[in-house]
Amino acid sequence: MTKLGGIMNRLENKIAIVTGSTSGIGIGIAKLYAAEGATVVICGRREERGQEIVDEIKEAGGEAFFHFMDLDDVSSIEALFKDVNEKCGRIDILVNNAANVSLQDGSVTELTLEMWDAMFTSDLRGTFFAIKTVIPYMQENGGGSIVNIGSMASTGGDLGATAYACAKAGIDMLTSCVALQYGKDDIRCNCVRPGLIVTPQNEAFVAQELKDIFLSNIEVNRYGCPEDIGHACVFFGSDESAYVTGQIINVDGGMNSHVPTVAQFRELGSRTW
Repeated sequence: MTKLGGIMNRLENKIAIVTGSTSGIGIGIAKLYAAEGATVVICGRREERGQEIVDEIKEAGGEAFFHFMDLDDVSSIEALFKDVNEKCGRIDILVNNAANVSLQDGSVTELTLEMWDAMFTSDLRGTFFAIKTVIPYMQENGGGSIVNIGSMASTGGDLGATAYACAKAGIDMLTSCVALQYGKDDIRCNCVRPGLIVTPQNEAFVAQELKDIFLSNIEVNRYGCPEDIGHACVFFGSDESAYVTGQIINVDGGMNSHVPTVAQFRELGSRTW
């Protein structure tokens, strides 16, 4: 049995909800949170898979339990926070990771209103309502930390992922608004923007050509994994970031740290034009 590899119990005795934690990045975040001492609420629509994650965390020495949540169903979001607060006495951390990755997207003229609305419901509306719902509990309990999972797609235009990029840009601004409006209540809100993150669930669908494009623009020698996002979320959830709010951090291997032409100049063996 593999033990959870906590560093210094940075989240000891904290109650953390990680939405969308039955797959991918969410699992990575949840397991690192448990390794750092938090009691983690695994939530999503797949109860059987959620319970498997709970069992894995417990077998490794952590604390976790599952609660159903569907981003499209506001009553399930309300029930999540109400039940966790009643069971645990407080909510210290909310990580808004849940999103629907199977939705259709396209260029502006390809998008229908139904496709646009579905993306915003999943990737912005659900996060907004989760924050709106958890804030009163955090105010009652003297504060907390909200961590939003954004995307590097929000940093510039895209050939096809129009609705997704716009929804994630909304996450960036929502982060700033929450940090400003509730900082005096000791509620912090920050955002983590992942770059290309290859997970056990998506690896078979990430073409090698796509990996090569990213690696030619990433400043380190690999693409990302769920734990890379989890480590940033641990910092934002811990007291180490008590003086940090309203911030957006790119966890993308440096992809957004340079001008767009870097990959082409590397191929030419040149450092400038």
